[in-house]
Amino acid sequence: MLTFLAQEGHAQNPLLPEPVELVVGLIAFFIVFGVLGKKLLPTIQKTLDERQDAIEGGLERAQEAQTEANQTLEEYKAQLAEARHEAARITEQAREQGAAIIAEMREEGQRQRDTIIAAGHAQTEADRRQVTVALRQEVGRMATDLAGRVVGESLEDVARQSRVIDRFLEDLEEKAEATR
Repeated sequence: MLTFLAQEGHAQNPLLPEPVELVVGLIAFFIVFGVLGKKLLPTIQKTLDERQDAIEGGLERAQEAQTEANQTLEEYKAQLAEARHEAARITEQAREQGAAIIAEMREEGQRQRDTIIAAGHAQTEADRRQVTVALRQEVGRMATDLAGRVVGESLEDVARQSRVIDRFLEDLEEKAEATR
């Protein structure tokens, strides 16, 4: 037909296709469109649906993971707070026990000090008595010897010696108390 119209002398418009070409092109277009719609479109749609499910599932999984991470974080924070509270309680308990041990050790030290002081006083008293007895005996012996020399007779009699010594020491004690 192109040849026919070109032969008749009509001027051909380059923007308008020939009606035969237009019909053949439309039929070919619909055939290709039909084949693509029947075969390729379901596969493309299936792939798109799978991608959408994967993306939505990934987002859901990410959101679930975020929720789980937040929940785990809160649990860790709670455990950390509990551990800090427990550490503070243990520290306070240790301080109390330390204070009790210190008080107990002070009491024990006080008891030991009192015992040592009492033992020292007892020892001092025993030593004083022992020294007093030894001094009395020595002073008595010396007094007896002196008295024997002054009197000119022997004072070897133990009973007499004892009485003389006792009187002499009593006189010394009375004089000592009078001077105080």
